[in-house]
Amino acid sequence: MQLSQFIFAQLPASPTQLQEKYPLRSLPEGAAVTRFAPSPTGFMHMGNVLGALVSRTLASQSGGVFYLRLEDTDKKREVENGAAAILDGLNALEITLDEGVNNKGDYSSYMQSQRREIYHAFAKQLVEGGLAYPCFCTAEQLEQMRNEQEVAGVNKGYYGQWAKCRCLPEDEQITRLQAGESYTLRLRSPGDATRKVIINDLIRGKLELPEYDMDVVLLKAEGMPTYHFAHVVDDHLMRTTHVVRGDEWLATLPLHVQLFGLLKFKPPKYAHIAPLMKTDTETGGKRKLSKRKDPEAAVSYFTALGYPAAALREYLLTLLNSNFEEWRRANPAEPLSAFPFSLKKMSSSGALFDLQKLDDVSKTVISRMTAQEVYAQALAWAQQYDEELAALLARDAEYAMAMFAIDRGGKKPRKDIARWSQVREAYAYFYEEPTGYASEIAQNYAEIYVHGDEKEAWFARIKANCGDVAVKDYCAAVRVAVTGRENSPDLWAVMQVLGEQRVITRLSQKL
Repeated sequence: MQLSQFIFAQLPASPTQLQEKYPLRSLPEGAAVTRFAPSPTGFMHMGNVLGALVSRTLASQSGGVFYLRLEDTDKKREVENGAAAILDGLNALEITLDEGVNNKGDYSSYMQSQRREIYHAFAKQLVEGGLAYPCFCTAEQLEQMRNEQEVAGVNKGYYGQWAKCRCLPEDEQITRLQAGESYTLRLRSPGDATRKVIINDLIRGKLELPEYDMDVVLLKAEGMPTYHFAHVVDDHLMRTTHVVRGDEWLATLPLHVQLFGLLKFKPPKYAHIAPLMKTDTETGGKRKLSKRKDPEAAVSYFTALGYPAAALREYLLTLLNSNFEEWRRANPAEPLSAFPFSLKKMSSSGALFDLQKLDDVSKTVISRMTAQEVYAQALAWAQQYDEELAALLARDAEYAMAMFAIDRGGKKPRKDIARWSQVREAYAYFYEEPTGYASEIAQNYAEIYVHGDEKEAWFARIKANCGDVAVKDYCAAVRVAVTGRENSPDLWAVMQVLGEQRVITRLSQKL
C-alpha cells in the first residue's frame, strides 16, 4: 500500500475533480482577479488596507474580480470578532467586494479552515510524486537542531543534512504512522541555494533571488496547511491573476514560485508593497508604522475620529502613485475611479504616513461635498460615536443642512473641518448661545438690524451705521457677538441660518 494512503483517508475530490469544480473564470482579456487575504488575528492595519485598495483598484480598472479570503488556519492566534474587524476596516474605506462575504461567489469556501480536504488532495498528489514526506521530529529535536546550526554558523532551517526525516525508508514511515506518531508533512524541496531564480515583481522589476532549499512544513500536525501551501492552492483554484502583499513576503517568494511549479500551476503576478513609515519622535528618523506603538496603525483609529472614507482613499492614493496629486489638481471634480492608477508608479521604498497631510486632503474632500452629503455622513458618524451631536443634527435636519451649506460650493469653498469629530466644535455656536461677548457696537446694530435684508442691503446698512468705526472693526464686533468667535463663515449667511430671534438675542446681550 502506498505511503499516501496511510497519511490521507479517502478524500471527496481528486486534484483533477477540483480543477473542474473551479474552472477558469469567464472574464474579458486582461481582467485582473485579485484578493485580500488577511488572517483574523488582530485589528485591521493601515498597511493591510493599503494592499486591499491596490487590489480593488486593479480589479475595477480591468473589469476583473476582487474577493476576500480569510486565512484562518491558525486558530490559536485568531481573536474574537477578528473577521468582523476586517470587514469594518474595508467598510471604513468603502472598499467593496465582488466575492467572499458569506461565501458569496462560485469559488467558495473563502475561509481556509473550511477547505482542509482541498489542501489534502494536493498534498496527497505531492506525496505520490515523491515531493512531500512525513516528518516525525519533535519540537525538542527541532530546537536542538537550531542550536547546533547556530554553533556551526550555518543557515537555520530544515534542509540538507539537517533534514533528518527526508530519507527515511517508506516501510519505516508506514510503521511509525501505524504506531500513531505525531508528524507534519514537509516539502521535499528540489531547490539549491547556490542557484538563482529570476522573478519579475510588478513594483520592483526583475528580481534575482536564491532558490529555496528548505523542506518547509506544508501540513501541520493537526492537518491544517501553512500559509505557504494554502495560498498557492487557493490562488490557483480561485484563479487569482495578481497577488498584492507586503514586502515581508519577498524572502519566501522563491518558495511560493517553487510550489506553483511543483504543483504544475501557473503562478500569479506578484506585487510587493513597501511598509508604511512614520517619523520617529525620539530619533527624528523614519521607522515602520507599528501595530504595537502607533494607534494610527489601526484603521479603527481613523473611523473613530470620523475621517470620511473618500478622504482616506484619496490620501492613500497620494502615497501609492507619485503622479496622483498632479492628476487631482488637473481634475478636481473627477471621481477617484477616473484616476489611471499604475503599479509602475509605486515606490519600492516605504511611504511616510503624515497625519497633517491627511488632514489637508480630508478638508479638501469634505469641502467638495454637498451639504446633504456632509449632513448624512456627520450624522452617521455621530450616531455611533457622539450621541449628543447626533440628537442635535437629527432634531432639525433642514436647519443642520442650511448650516453645512454656508460657504459650500463655488471655486473656493470653506475648509473648516477634516473629520466628523470636529463638527461639534466647528458649529457649536449654531446650537449654543455665546455669552459674554456683548459690545456697544453690537447693541447699536441690534436696533437697526433687518433680518430680511439681502446681502448687499445688509452690508450697506452696516456701512451707513458704523460712523467713526472702521467697517472691518464694526463687522468684527457683530461677528463676535453673534458667534462668539473672531473667525466664522460668511457672517450674513450665518445670521440667516440662525434666524432673526437668535441674532437679536445675541446682539442685545446686556453689558
